[in-house]
Amino acid sequence: MADTLTPVLTANWGDERAWKLANYERRDGYQGLRRALTMEPAEVVALVKDSGLRGRGGAGFPTGMKWSFIPQDNPKPKYLVVNADESEPGTCKDIPLMMASPHTLVEGVIISAYAINCHTAFIYVRGEVLHVVRRVQQAVREAYSAGYAGKNILGSGYDLDIVVHAGAGAYICGEETALLDSLEGRRGQPRLRPPFPAVAGLYASPTVINNVESISSVPAIVRGGAEWFSSMGTEKSKGMTIYSLSGHVRNTGQFEAPLGITLRQLLELAGGMREGHRLKFWTPGGSSTPILTPEHLDVPLDYEGVAGVRSMLGTKALQCFDETTSVVRAVLRWTEFYKHESCGKCTPCREGTWWLVQILSRLEAGRGEPGDIEKLLDLCENILGRSFCALGDGATSPISSAIQHFRDEFEAGMHTPAWELFPYEASRRFAPAPATAGAGA
Repeated sequence: MADTLTPVLTANWGDERAWKLANYERRDGYQGLRRALTMEPAEVVALVKDSGLRGRGGAGFPTGMKWSFIPQDNPKPKYLVVNADESEPGTCKDIPLMMASPHTLVEGVIISAYAINCHTAFIYVRGEVLHVVRRVQQAVREAYSAGYAGKNILGSGYDLDIVVHAGAGAYICGEETALLDSLEGRRGQPRLRPPFPAVAGLYASPTVINNVESISSVPAIVRGGAEWFSSMGTEKSKGMTIYSLSGHVRNTGQFEAPLGITLRQLLELAGGMREGHRLKFWTPGGSSTPILTPEHLDVPLDYEGVAGVRSMLGTKALQCFDETTSVVRAVLRWTEFYKHESCGKCTPCREGTWWLVQILSRLEAGRGEPGDIEKLLDLCENILGRSFCALGDGATSPISSAIQHFRDEFEAGMHTPAWELFPYEASRRFAPAPATAGAGA
């Protein structure tokens, strides 16, 4: 593996006003676009395919292969949609990237659109992060003014319009087909597939949908080449990526490293767990992935390594919890989120997540009933693989894995509240603000 940290996407995050076009250009910004425009679109697709770039949104599907699925003989317009609806609990990589260096994304959009012969691209940003929406909009305006977007880009004869769309704030719109429905002005709900978006996506036309980090990696690949990119990472998981480290860690934040780094290495870079405490459990890819324990500290954080221990790399959101945390409480909070965010389209997810919350609430309060653990596992089994999208699967993953690793805590929920075994104050990440003089007077 390459060096521990490989800043590529994050290389300019510390620059003064890194989000401005002039400062981005000082770091070879838009040189990848200039080079791409000298190539045939199919050559750009082949380059990305050869690099081994895999989707950074969670599924890990090869990006170049996804682009090649677009039927070029289809007379309908082709669309590129960037999924910037980052809302997986614990995930914090796309929003900082767009905030610090939006032109990295905009350049990637233009190159990617050129590669698939697309003339209209959409960036679908989560509506709550208004500051990010405005920053991306500003970057797009700068790109138009500089001739990087719009008509006859850099004199190449290629035209592209870029639309920044703010979503209304629904977790389900992170699912690609629900995102398409939302873009079309309908309620965001997953579509039944086939047809797949590559054939009938936005406005029933061929569509590529990629994550922010996936698209943002394209300019560096065009500049550095496929061999340079694939020299990082592992045999089947190529390149660098951004890991989000949060929880009971001394120094939380984003760490850009080659795929295949371990949590032990990342914790060393972050200064370890908070003083006087030890790691109890962690998520490798956000709350919708099966939880892992300290015995998995040396598992390579790539798609194959994490799958080998029956979890998922997902969004690479590493939430680390110490021994003061109740597993039952953590799983309940996550499940409450999924219950709230379920779109309600399919029965297993809509009804199943509600019942999961009822049982977990009883267990957290120490009022569990005989058979509750078996009911949880039975519910998870009946939701898993039976919903329209992965929200149902994601809701069950932390529960079934938590019971596997910490069944004793769920059994304790038959007689003792979680807050007695694990007081809230002990697991608080930040100390409460001191009371001011005269407070409450």
